[in-house]
Formats: sequence, C-alpha cells, structure tokens
Amino acid sequence: MSNLIQYLHQCEATNNILAIKKLHAHLLTKGILFILHDFHTQLIATYASCISNNNLQALTNTFFKCMNSTNPLHFNVIISNFCRKGFPFLALTTFSFMQTNAVPLDTYALCSTLTASSKVKDVNFGKQIHAHVGKSGWSSSVFVGSALIDFYSKLLNVKDAALVFDEMPERNTVCANALLSGYCDDGLWVKALELVRKMPVLKLKYDHFTLSAALRGCTGLSSVEIGRQLHSYLLRTTLDVESDVFLQSALIEMYGKCGMVEKARLVFKLAGMEIRKERSSDVVLWTSMLGVYGKNGNYKEVIDLYSEMLQEGIRPDGIAFLTVISACGHTGQVHAGVKYFESMTKDFKLDPGPEHYSCLVDLLCRAGELHKAWELLNETFHYKGIGNCGVSMWGALLKACVDSGNIELAKLAAQRALELDPQNAGVCVMLSNLYARFGMWDEIEHLRVLIKQRGLRKDVGCSWVQITN
Repeated sequence: MSNLIQYLHQCEATNNILAIKKLHAHLLTKGILFILHDFHTQLIATYASCISNNNLQALTNTFFKCMNSTNPLHFNVIISNFCRKGFPFLALTTFSFMQTNAVPLDTYALCSTLTASSKVKDVNFGKQIHAHVGKSGWSSSVFVGSALIDFYSKLLNVKDAALVFDEMPERNTVCANALLSGYCDDGLWVKALELVRKMPVLKLKYDHFTLSAALRGCTGLSSVEIGRQLHSYLLRTTLDVESDVFLQSALIEMYGKCGMVEKARLVFKLAGMEIRKERSSDVVLWTSMLGVYGKNGNYKEVIDLYSEMLQEGIRPDGIAFLTVISACGHTGQVHAGVKYFESMTKDFKLDPGPEHYSCLVDLLCRAGELHKAWELLNETFHYKGIGNCGVSMWGALLKACVDSGNIELAKLAAQRALELDPQNAGVCVMLSNLYARFGMWDEIEHLRVLIKQRGLRKDVGCSWVQITN
C-alpha cells in the first residue's frame, strides 16, 4: 500500500498521467482497486492534480459505477478524504452518487458533505441537504445540527444558523460555538454576547472557544467593562488560561481596542510569559501586541517590539510586517520601511500581498514620494503583471494626492481605481473634495453626472462605543 502511494506521488510530481492510467488499469484487471478504499481516494486525488475538473468528475462517476458496494462506510471514507485533501467538489459528487444509487446516508456522510458545501460556498447544495435532513428525521442528531449551524455560519447566513440552533431538541457547546463564530464573522457583536449570556440558561458550559468569541464581541463593541468581567471570570475558573495563546491574544486585542494599552502590555508581559517560554515559535501574541501599539499610535513601540521579537527568535508573519511598515510610515522612516518590506522575501521567504504594497505606497506618499509610489504600482503591477493591484493601493495613492493637492496624479490614480471597482463611491468623493479645494466646479459637475449614471451612494459612517453602562 505504501509503495503504491509513493508511486502515485512520483507520478503527480512529474505530471505523468500515462503512468497513472497504467497503474489504474493494472489494479482494475487484478480486481483489487475497490478493496483499497483509501488508495482509491488517493488515485482520484492524483488524477485531480493532472487533469481538468470536468474530466475528473466524469472519471469519478465511472469509478463509483464500478464499485459494487452499498456499504456507506466505504463512501464515507472517500468523502472525508476528499474534504481533507482539498477536493470538496468531489466530496459533493460522491454524496450525490450515494443518494442516486440508494446507498444509505448516515450522520458521518451528512456532516462531511456539509463541510464540503461550505468549502465550495454552495449554499443551495447545503440547503438541499438541510431539507433531506428534515425529511429523513436526522434533525434530532446533535452532530448534524452542529454541522448545519457551522455551514450556515461560514457562509454568513446567520439567520438560518440561529433558526437551526433554536429548533434543535438537543444542543451542546459545540452548536453554540458554531453560531458564535457566525455572529462574530458577520460583526453581530451584540447577538454574540447575548448568546454567551444565554448559554448557562440553556445548561451549556463555556469552553475556551466560547470565551475567545465573547472577548471578540467585547473588542468589536469596545466594551471594556464586559471584557474586564470576562477576564476576571477566566482568572477564577480557568486553571490553564496561561497556556491558551488565543485567549491571551483576544485579551490583548480587547484591551488595545478599548485604548488600555498599558493593560494590554501587562497581559502580554505577564500572562503570556509562560506561553512564550514554552512556544517561542508562536507569533500570535507578538502580532497582537504589535497591532495594539500600531492602532493606538505608539509607533516607536511597534518598531522596538519588532526588534525584540527578532532577538527572541520569533519568525514574523505577514501581519507583523504590515504593522511595522505602517509604523515606519507614521514615523517618517522611509528607508527602514522599504528595508522591512524587502526583508519579507529576502530573509523570511514571504510573498507580499496587496495589503503590504498598499502599506508601502502609503509609506512613500507620507514622505512626499508620490511619483515613486506611482512608478511602483504602474511598473510592478501594470507593466510587469506581478499579482493584482487592488483598489486599496490606488486609493492610498489617491488619498496622498488629495492631501498634497496633486491634481494630475490624483486623476490617474482615480481612473485606475474605478477601472478595478466602478461602483466605489469613495474614490469619487475624494476626487470631488480635491476639485472643490481648487474651485474646479466643471470637473465636479462631470463627477456628479458619473455618480448619478452609475447609481453610486456614499455609505453613512457611525461609531459605537460604550459610555458608562
């Protein structure tokens, strides 16, 4: 078995489709292919890396038709392996074949298929499974219910997720956590905290994920009072709170979002000390503290902490670089910021994303190097075709042009931004403000016509912070 899998890996590395087909034919003639269910999945996965999805789906259906089995266990293994190996569409194909050919469906198949549906973001397929669950009587299964809540939450369909949760005859902490995750991902912080408060009434216990989600809700609402209560609860009830890097990170971010930088620093220095001693490779705490300093304007502390991070042997990630480059931009350290940007690929083999380029553009613009920023975006993305130059990059350049009064460059940046996102009203607003500053009323009129033609509307901003209670 191991030799066969090793052979498949070699075929996959060399993209040798002919060798795969020969092995496939050999196993078919010997009649042993469909006995080795794990290898069967691996064979299909190897085909997947060598041929197109359409051909692969037809091939997969042929494989299943040759399987003279109605044992759901065999198919469950295949569905699970497809999900783990990154082929969720094949997991859905397997499930469809099971249903069409009267192979019994159990909780394992239903849960794995719902996971696959969330990965391909196919809400219709998931809803069909939900309907089947209701008809076949699987609604009473806490495992299927948790999978349904998780499916709807991952697709940000939290209303349906909450409905499933409310209708479940039996619930556990996993169900509540899945719904909490959906609330937090959708920014429904109040509902998240309401669910946390309701869990004791439902006789559901808190675990580390529950408390992390509750802290995320406090962070989203800037509700320091509830955050303090949660911190006290953690210290009273959780013996190994210091060992959970995500809880500590959530605490740091909560205090930082509420402007309590010193409190966040104490959590980082004291409560996180044991974690950093035992898991020096873990970058989560460091990144959280860097973010707190950056969001609260402590840019010198960002650069100092980053240097300390390197001295401790912590390998920075993309978020850490984003924070430190931004800090260099706010402190006027252009050369240092460029050096950090270059070290991403040179020293740490990290690929800069659009957000890193946006940060670099902002760095150059703050130093008045507008034309260098233009050349960076134009040459790196437009002419060399490296990556995708996002609206945020052109938006950063446009903002700098507006601040400095560079009308010509602002027009070019706005044009590129609108080419990528024609419905971006913010670009038109910034350009209109620049025209108004210089009394260019004809240009403003042209912009108004453009905005009216495209039906653009500017979103109204709002702030939400806690005052007393």
